[in-house]
Amino acid sequence: MSLLAIDAGTTGVTALVVDEEARVVARGYEEFPQHFPRPGWVEHGPEEIWQATLSACKQALVDRSVTAVGITNQRETAVLWDRSTLAAPRRAVVWQDRRSAAICERLRAKGHEDRVRELTGLRFDPYFTATKLAWLAQHDGKSWEGVTSGSTVVGTVDSYLLARLSGGALHVTDASNASRTLLFDLERAQWSDELCELFGVPRASLPEVVPSYGEVGRTSPDAFLGLDLPIAGIAGDQQAALFGQACYRSGESKCTYGTGSFVLVNTGSDVVRSDAGLLSTVAWMAPSGEVTYALEGAVFVTGSAVQWLRDGLGIIGAAAETEALARTVPDSGGVVFVPALTGLGAPDWDPAARGTILGITRGTTRAHLVRATLEAIAFEVRDVVELLPDVRTLRVDGGAAANTLLLQLQADILSMPVERPEVLETTGLGAALLAGLGTGVWASTDELASTWRLDDRFEPGERSPEDTTYERWREAVDRAKGWDPA
Repeated sequence: MSLLAIDAGTTGVTALVVDEEARVVARGYEEFPQHFPRPGWVEHGPEEIWQATLSACKQALVDRSVTAVGITNQRETAVLWDRSTLAAPRRAVVWQDRRSAAICERLRAKGHEDRVRELTGLRFDPYFTATKLAWLAQHDGKSWEGVTSGSTVVGTVDSYLLARLSGGALHVTDASNASRTLLFDLERAQWSDELCELFGVPRASLPEVVPSYGEVGRTSPDAFLGLDLPIAGIAGDQQAALFGQACYRSGESKCTYGTGSFVLVNTGSDVVRSDAGLLSTVAWMAPSGEVTYALEGAVFVTGSAVQWLRDGLGIIGAAAETEALARTVPDSGGVVFVPALTGLGAPDWDPAARGTILGITRGTTRAHLVRATLEAIAFEVRDVVELLPDVRTLRVDGGAAANTLLLQLQADILSMPVERPEVLETTGLGAALLAGLGTGVWASTDELASTWRLDDRFEPGERSPEDTTYERWREAVDRAKGWDPA
């Protein structure tokens, strides 16, 4: 009995086939284009995401049969589509997009942020969906006219793909994705009329909020590769990774190294609030309505910094080269890189920050810059982990978790053990586990916990009392802030 997981990420779609021992037995992947209309703007074509989904699933399902589907996705991205035809009137505004910064500032100046933080566990930042929708309402009247008339609906990437998978039968999202929109009452676990009014989003345009596991609908054979399957697992990518890492008990934590880095700690049935720049969020919701919460530190640029080294600067040919190249030098040679390419997330939250490289000399080589990039990823994660309660071991996943130099640096910089599982694609794995739990493949999270398997554990080395590299990093972050006055 196997399960299909669709992981619609920021740069591509991965499809995994996962067996009942929670092992990945088949995989497909398809990239889709990134669109950058202006500096700080990031867009995706919804149809391009859907075609990538079909392609990735076709690859994974060659000579494979599956019994249910789970879906996970890049969060916060704002998507509009026609309720009847499912065609998108415009490109999606991606979570990395910064265009709504001025809207955030206006709302903050009017004194709304404390109330919004109380309701949502979030903060005013262009990162979140509602600020993007408010921008569209103000600047794209043609597309927004359909939203106000009722012919166009809004949602996040999961909602859009669920509509496509079901041939238009579903307009739903799960509680974990809903909790990232700035429109969701965290403690009541439902859309907030107050927040919809504040951001100008018609509640009728929003998807129905459903549990994160349990059957919510079926795929349409006409729309999805001839398959009629229960859709039984839905979660935002970071919550899915927390689930896939078997962090089912309060206090258990993980870090996913993807386009950004996201550190989550399970806080159980309690909404834990943070005054230090962390976000309170839904981890998942059971069919009974019981909600498990998490505390999250969101770092916007980590893996995409490596992508920039490859595509923007051309100093590496592939991300996999970074480890060997960084090992050719003993340290970064005094170079510090703050990869604020789309602003800063937790704990600094500065959309006007910009990427900064300090300490360059005539002796600086590309190896130093690559090593400084790996160090920056580890420093960004330390910035967040130090604010989380009672974290003693960090489970890691994502593409960069294959880099053993990075993980040793991470353990050293955190002064705590770092554990890497056998399956690094825990985002997709989590979606499959949710679908399996929702269809009876596994009876409980206790049973699921026994499927987690360790690949390697990185113990921290002793730090010299004279080591000031982290303090230098924090100084560089301060210099990167406020660079873009727009």
